[in-house]
Amino acid sequence: MKRNQAGFTLIELIIVIVILGILAVTAAPKFLDFGGDARNSVLQGVKGSLESASSLIYGKAIIAGEQNAATETLTDPAINIVYGYPAATSTDLTAAAELSDFVFGTPAAGAIRIATDAAGINADDTANENCHVLYTQASGPGIKPVITIVNDGC
Repeated sequence: MKRNQAGFTLIELIIVIVILGILAVTAAPKFLDFGGDARNSVLQGVKGSLESASSLIYGKAIIAGEQNAATETLTDPAINIVYGYPAATSTDLTAAAELSDFVFGTPAAGAIRIATDAAGINADDTANENCHVLYTQASGPGIKPVITIVNDGC
C-alpha cells in the first residue's frame, strides 16, 4: 500500500508565509507614500504652533494695551505686532512660534508662506506644488490672523 502526498506539509506552508511576509515588508514602502502624510502632519503642527503663539502674543499685547495699534513692538522677546498679533515676517514668526527649522517666503501684502524645506518656496515666492502654510496677519482690531494650510501637492 503506497500513499501519494496530496498536499503541502505544515513546514512548507510556514516557509511560504514567512517569505511572503518578508516580500511585503520590503515592497510596501515603495507603493505607499508615507512622505506626503508626514509633510501634511508637519503643516498641521506649524498651523497649531502659529495659532497658539498668536493667542499668547495677543494676550501679551492686551496686557501692554497695544492690541488696537496698527503696528507696535512687544519686548522680551522683541516681536513686531499688527493689531496685537505677530506681523507676517520670518523674524517675528520665528521669535513667536520658534519656527527656526522652516523656510519662509518673502513677506508681501501682509502674508508669508512657510514651508518644511527649501523645495517648498520657489524664487518667485510661490509655493512649490502647493505644500505650505500661509500666514496672513491681522487686518484690523479684534480680527485674528488667517492661517491656511495649502497641501494639494504634498
